[in-house]
Formats: sequence, structure tokens, C-alpha cells
Amino acid sequence: MWMGNYEPLNLLGLLLQAVFIENFLLANFLGMCTYLACSTKLKTANGLGLAVVFVLTVSGILNWFVHRFVTGAGALDWLSVFGLEASQINLNFLEFLLFISVIAGFVQILEIIIEKVAPALYMSLGLYLPLIAVNCAILGACLFAVTRDYPFWPNLVYVFGSGLGWWLAIALIAAIREKLATSKVIPALKGMGITFMMSGLMAMAFQGFTGIKLAIPTGKPSNADTQMMPFSQVEKIYSETPLKS
Repeated sequence: MWMGNYEPLNLLGLLLQAVFIENFLLANFLGMCTYLACSTKLKTANGLGLAVVFVLTVSGILNWFVHRFVTGAGALDWLSVFGLEASQINLNFLEFLLFISVIAGFVQILEIIIEKVAPALYMSLGLYLPLIAVNCAILGACLFAVTRDYPFWPNLVYVFGSGLGWWLAIALIAAIREKLATSKVIPALKGMGITFMMSGLMAMAFQGFTGIKLAIPTGKPSNADTQMMPFSQVEKIYSETPLKS
């Protein structure tokens, strides 16, 4: 449940893989709307990137608990403590709704905090700050983590790394666009044209990491983790894990 068969070194590999190898923006092209609209200045891009990291990390953690204890298969087993037999109830159809609600709630909290702490950043982000609530990169990262069935700590590392990767991408394009603003660019390519070209070149550069697998778990689950797994899954993990000398 907490670490599964992941070891600390695997978590570092998972972080690097989320930031560079499977960069959410440059590999999956999710969250392109705010990426293109708020990348004209590096300061604005950094502010939005930090906000995305915060929202994605916190909502990713909460959505993991939602999936594990509310909407996942057999997630309501814990109600047996109160004498309720709910193991056969499947609330998976509510997952999208609950995930989006969690994300929207934290975006509203973040918007209030930024408005009070950094009014200039709040004004520069404008409409795109509340639009983080419908940023497909945030919902996508939460759904990817659920689909891959990460335990708690790998899930935390993955959503945090996905947020860092998105921040890295928007900061890079913002720095490039600031340089292009004072450079000689063909008039027909000014604005979105040259931005799309630079994004494509960045994506090609990041694709050089494709095929590198750093997050493959190498350990065995702890006793606390195996108690939360079906016996067949535990047996499969132990049979596929090579013995260490």
C-alpha cells in the first residue's frame, strides 16, 4: 500500500522518468493551453509552474486516497469495521467527478492565497489561474497514477515529478520566447508560429530519453503492503523478483 515492491532508488528513477522521459507536456502534450498563453514571460511561467506543482502534488495525494478507499475495486472494504458489508459496491463511475472536485477545490484555495500573497502574479496570470482546475495535465497525471496502480510513495513521487516536468517545460519555452522577443524572426512566424516550432524542437530533444526505464521496481513488498494485497498478486511479485545473493 505504501511502498509496494519499490525501493528508494526506484523512487529516484521514477522522479527522473516523470520529469524528463515521460514529460507530461512535451511527451503527452497535456496542458498546452496555459503553456502557450502564460509563457511570454519567465516570471509568470515560474509562478504558474509552481502553482501547478503544488496543485498536482496535493490533489494527486488526495485522489490516491479517493481511489484507494472510495472508488476503486473493493475500496469500501474498510466499512466492515462499522459492520457494513460494502465490498461489492463499485463507485468507479464517480471517479472523474470526485477527482475534478478535489482539483477544483485546491485551485480555489491556491487562487485565494496567491491573490493575498502575490497580487502582481495574480493579475499577470489572470483567467488562466482558475483554469488550472480544468488543466488536463493535472487530471491526466492523477489518472495515470491510478491506472498504473502505484502505491502511496511512488504515487507521490510520480505526481510531484509530473508537476516539475510541466514547470520545466513552460520555464524553458518562456526563456526562449523572451529571447525571441528581441531577435530577428521572420514576420510570418512571429507569435504562435515560432512558439510551436520551438515546442516541437524541445519535444524532439526530450524524446531522446524515450526507451530508458528507470522506475522498474526491484524490491519485494513489506509485510504491511502484502497484507493489503490479494494472495495471487503477492505470489506473482515474489515469483518474478530475482533472489539477491
